[in-house]
Amino acid sequence: MHGVRANRLEMVARAHVLHDHGYSVLLFDFQAHGESPGRRITFGKLEALDAVAAVGFARHRRPGDRVGVIGVSLGGAATLLGPQPLAVDALVLESVYPDIDRALSNRLRANLGRIAGAVFTPILTPAFKLLLPPILGATPSELRPIDHIAQAGVPILIASGTVDTYTPLSEAKALFDRAAEPRQFWAVEGAAHVDLEQYDPARYWSVVLPFLDRHVKEAHR
Repeated sequence: MHGVRANRLEMVARAHVLHDHGYSVLLFDFQAHGESPGRRITFGKLEALDAVAAVGFARHRRPGDRVGVIGVSLGGAATLLGPQPLAVDALVLESVYPDIDRALSNRLRANLGRIAGAVFTPILTPAFKLLLPPILGATPSELRPIDHIAQAGVPILIASGTVDTYTPLSEAKALFDRAAEPRQFWAVEGAAHVDLEQYDPARYWSVVLPFLDRHVKEAHR
């Protein structure tokens, strides 16, 4: 499940590796992304319904198989923000924001710069939060993956870059702390809010493949 303002092509490199290792793979575009219709990006609220539909499609096509999800940023948030826990068997969550308040503040600071960010972020963040319901149809309380992760009920791998300014490592660890066991945390040394597979493919697959093999492939045998 791809990140914000991207599309399914972001996940093609992952799909090739997974297919080569014996997995069936489904790629899709979230609403308002790629070739999927939609009026606006909702940072996980409507995208969570797409996630539910995608998993339902996968289970229909491969009945009896176990299902794992790799969710990048928005894609990871979408796996957690649905009306019920997503019906999967394992989750890989990459660079996922814990709540929209911190996500907005971090992006404002990063884009405004050190000085302007320090001055204007405390002013602009509340203003943007007020605009969420009329513009996105979502309230800040509906965009809090950290409130849902404990109910996921499946093994979770959380990965985050050590120099990510959009989702700092401390916030990724806060998300991890709320997850139930079995859980695994991977701090990607030197990575920002980037495609972690593209950043260091060899290291990425040395962590992600064993996790998926253990909780998806081997558990199915």
